Amino acid sequence: MTATEWITDIALILIVFRQLREGRLDRKTFLLPLGIVAFVAYTYLDSVPTDGNDLVLIAALTAVGAALGVAGGVYTRIRALDGNLLIKAGAVSAVLWIVGMGARMGFQTWVEHGGGAEPVARFSLAHHITSQQAWVAAFVLMALTEVVTRVATIYVRSRGHRLAVARPAAALGRTA
Repeated sequence: MTATEWITDIALILIVFRQLREGRLDRKTFLLPLGIVAFVAYTYLDSVPTDGNDLVLIAALTAVGAALGVAGGVYTRIRALDGNLLIKAGAVSAVLWIVGMGARMGFQTWVEHGGGAEPVARFSLAHHITSQQAWVAAFVLMALTEVVTRVATIYVRSRGHRLAVARPAAALGRTA
């Protein structure tokens, strides 16, 4: 793994660690992780191979990313306090995030330095996965999907909380 890959993966993990402490839900909550995965997608996603079973691999890992992201968003606590929304990643959310990011980092390290290149090549041949780019696309799209679905889940959940915060304020305005 390159230094950029390590920094990017660690930055994504630190985002959730930052959310283990309750903090204000604001634009930064959404833009920071989306910016990081946009950079990753731009840097590493040259193409999406469609030969053989490349799309099956890509779809499977993208689905795993979506499941991890939605679950992580569901297990993130959102609450209203003094007209603000606060967010705190729960233990389950943090574990799911680390499992997703860690699995990708572990797989890449195993392939590059742990003797995994040959077994992955045999698996690819046996299952008609045509290129290394299929694996790259699958893991990049898994990460992208995990981040986007987690952020989207938090956003959707926060909309309900925003309405609850706005209703009492509107009711106070009507009674005055």
